[in-house]
Amino acid sequence: MTTTTVTTTVPTAARVVDAVKVYGTGDTSVRALDGVSVDFPVGRFTAIMGPSGSGKSTLMHCAAGLDTLTSGTAHIGDTELSSLDDRRLTLLRRDRVGFVFQAFNLVPTLTVAENITLPLDLAGGKGDREWIDALIDVVGLRDRLHHRPGELSGGQQQRVAVARAFAGQPDVVFADEPTGNLDSRSGEEVLGLLGRTVRQTSRTVVMVTHDPVAAAHADEVVFLADGRLVDRMAAPTADKVLDRMKAFEVPS
Repeated sequence: MTTTTVTTTVPTAARVVDAVKVYGTGDTSVRALDGVSVDFPVGRFTAIMGPSGSGKSTLMHCAAGLDTLTSGTAHIGDTELSSLDDRRLTLLRRDRVGFVFQAFNLVPTLTVAENITLPLDLAGGKGDREWIDALIDVVGLRDRLHHRPGELSGGQQQRVAVARAFAGQPDVVFADEPTGNLDSRSGEEVLGLLGRTVRQTSRTVVMVTHDPVAAAHADEVVFLADGRLVDRMAAPTADKVLDRMKAFEVPS
């Protein structure tokens, strides 16, 4: 009798393979990424951490198609980004990628509802109204839809930005220090929201942060140092992440 072992692989929403990014030339060049290979699984919340200058923001920008690699490849799903011309790359970012930044980037003259659907409106589509309606409840903005950004707290504005990022049902949402402009309570609300959105919608979030408390909301943390991937931590806690980060500070 023979037995068959079946292995299952989790599909990836985004990944980079042998990623190298060099800024400048000659003696002034800086190697921001030095052969990084990392995958971001579908339906997971992944945090990217590392000391200042470790390459974490560069990794996110290249994985999201906001910047190009010097060598190596970046993929959204099965699509290799360097194979796309500028027009198709723009369409991919619009249709398959969402972004949340430290600055909320809301249009002050538009209502909450209009800000949430703005990318869809600019693309000439209406999106899935049932999805957007459910998303409004996930982010807790039902009673703020007709308000403008100036009438909201910072935390509420970032919740609008999160809803906008997910409105088009992207394959992956990239968040760059999304709580950087928020007080601790509002930051906790936004991080909890990102986690709930991943769990309730099976979407994928990749977040760059320097904060161990923020990273603890993720399913996994990947650590960079000197442009290289040096560790991965599943089920992180703030204390475990802090201890790992302290290791980077030990004098050589």
